[in-house]
Amino acid sequence: MRFPFLPGAAAIAVRLRHWLLLPALSLLILGMPEAMAHGVAEGDKGFIQESSGVMLLPFIYLGAKHMITGYDHLLFLFGVVFFLYRLKDVGLYVTLFAVGHSVTLLLGVLLEISVNAYLIDAIIGFSVVYKALDNLGAFQRWFGYQPDTRTATLVFGLIHGFGLATKILDYPISADGLIPNLLAFNVGVEIGQLLALSAILIAMGYWRRAAGFWRHAYTANVAMLSAGFLLMGYQLTGLIVSQ
Repeated sequence: MRFPFLPGAAAIAVRLRHWLLLPALSLLILGMPEAMAHGVAEGDKGFIQESSGVMLLPFIYLGAKHMITGYDHLLFLFGVVFFLYRLKDVGLYVTLFAVGHSVTLLLGVLLEISVNAYLIDAIIGFSVVYKALDNLGAFQRWFGYQPDTRTATLVFGLIHGFGLATKILDYPISADGLIPNLLAFNVGVEIGQLLALSAILIAMGYWRRAAGFWRHAYTANVAMLSAGFLLMGYQLTGLIVSQ
């Protein structure tokens, strides 16, 4: 189910009010420290560079921390489960995202495949924009076509994992214990995803029972759309400046 666009004057009033969220979102995202972005915190970078040998528990912790503090991941997952009411549907979409994320994270590091970090993060921002538009019913309204949301979730999972692989490759990592540590990191990512998703689903369960859910659902997806555009703009600006 997707949120229909509101008709007539009511839509204009609601949209104007909701787009006032943009300045607040700008301050929030631009003020977030690097440790909260789709990357590796400064202290964790040093640990990764200095680590040698099999260190399963520390890497599980790092993976879980990355997911729980990665607001781009959480925004996308929030959008994915927004209109999913059955646990089997939630499980399907989250599994598709997890498989995509795991594949490119592992292969990206092991095969040393890397692209510009700003570019990949801009695409990750676009994934948030895409999901918000999907929830708002924009594609059906504009193009008369509904993209396959399962395929999109898998594809964006691949991109999210590749983004982290690109970040990890920026720092020398010991070949001693590399594969077990990467697998442990990936296990941590999935643990973090389950913890974050559980919190999101609990909150969504209470929210959906509220009388104003459908009115506020539009607000939430417009806010998510704005956040996605801000993430894209921030990363594309960094790409241009770094040239």
